[in-house]
Amino acid sequence: MGGGARYPYPKEVWSPAGGWWTRPSNWKSNTAIAFAGILAISYGAFTLSIEREWRPVAPTRPIPSMMWAKQYREAKKEDS
Repeated sequence: MGGGARYPYPKEVWSPAGGWWTRPSNWKSNTAIAFAGILAISYGAFTLSIEREWRPVAPTRPIPSMMWAKQYREAKKEDS
């Protein structure tokens, strides 16, 4: 159930994924850096989306984006 033993492979073959049986010693830090980058880009995209969201026709029922959309936050302040 292990997939068999490791077999000899050609050393001159280059692979962008790292080749056969690769396990870099710093995979944990690479993963953390990649995750932090993805999180930062996602946060930036979400923030930009919040600022630019505008609905010309109001929804008939409450939707999640009404909690953070500028259009509805300003309307809530005016009603209060």
